[in-house]
Amino acid sequence: MGLNDTPSGERVHIGFFGRRNAGKSSVVNAFTGQELAVVSDTAGTTTDPVYKAMELLPMGPVMIIDTPGYDDEGKLGELRVKKTAQVLGKTDCAVLVVDATAEMGACEEQLVELFEKKKIPYIITVNKCDLLENVPENDEVRIYVSAKEKINITKLKERAARLVNVREEQRRLVGDLVEPGEYAVLCIPIDKAAPKGRLILPQQQVIRDLLEAGAGAFTCRETELKAFLSSAAARPKMVITDSQVFARADADTPKDIKLTSFSILMARYKGFLDLAVRGAYAIDKLRDGDRVLISEGCTHHRQCEDIGTVKLPKLLKKYTGAELELVFSSGRDFPEDMSSFALCIHCGGCMLNAREMNSRMQTVEDCGVPVTNYGIAIAYMNGILRRSLEVLPETLKLLDGED
Repeated sequence: MGLNDTPSGERVHIGFFGRRNAGKSSVVNAFTGQELAVVSDTAGTTTDPVYKAMELLPMGPVMIIDTPGYDDEGKLGELRVKKTAQVLGKTDCAVLVVDATAEMGACEEQLVELFEKKKIPYIITVNKCDLLENVPENDEVRIYVSAKEKINITKLKERAARLVNVREEQRRLVGDLVEPGEYAVLCIPIDKAAPKGRLILPQQQVIRDLLEAGAGAFTCRETELKAFLSSAAARPKMVITDSQVFARADADTPKDIKLTSFSILMARYKGFLDLAVRGAYAIDKLRDGDRVLISEGCTHHRQCEDIGTVKLPKLLKKYTGAELELVFSSGRDFPEDMSSFALCIHCGGCMLNAREMNSRMQTVEDCGVPVTNYGIAIAYMNGILRRSLEVLPETLKLLDGED
């Protein structure tokens, strides 16, 4: 991903749903003005969700998702339906495509029920209206379109834009924690696990957020942090470190300088920081045989010192002394049933949009399982969680209630 690309986690996700042959793919193509999806008269042409990142006026950066028919049958059909249901977890706006020449049935009613249960704003889009003798008036929920004749496609985009613009207030990573003219030091290890020739997404986003706040960003490796801080003419507002070198950064950062991690800031940005802080205390309760899920929101080539599959398990083993059953998941794979787990440790979720991150957290909570994230778990096991939250006084109050 280039520095100028909008990451998928920051894009509005618009999902297109409906039964087979309702014209979902045709509507997607008309909506985007591109041939993104294969169109055929054969039912079930779309076999897997199709994702396409693009710039779409008047919404800006979006992720378009064309899903398989929700009424698919057989074993393969069941898998397609399951994948469609998974898409709901990341959908900011749902477009339910209905054939104008057919009645809405149980399939459509079930989808609407799912939208409302998950609090996803939706539009019922009645396609093939050009085949009707009399086209009804559009209302607040239903809009009549023709993908073939390009009827009301602009109105559909405008309606979707209105729905997705009614979103949560502007979230910040770190820019609201600094004043113009201040600066932060970013401690970034460059080792075998670091991506060649680039920074990882949270590091890019923190730098950008600091710049937007009128603050400065200085970067160094963990091997240079102590010398950098001792020679700095002015004290930085804070040090932000990669979680895997948290312990060393703590030792090398004077106590009068606040210290936190990219992972902790990302948990705040994604909206599950307080939940993750409470979940960290469950680490002390882990016993032999307990199952722990370690989950990453993206997929990448595993290095020999990968933080999720190597460093974090080693730290868990050292801290708890327990023989744990560790389960790993990555990318779009996330267990629907968490009831057998004693704890979930999730990554910062930089590649997941806020809705999908919240959906995962809700899944864990619904099963009564505590959840934390990489940076918070590492800070907790190194005895520096309190220090790492000093930059966030409101969350620190929560920690006081847990102690």
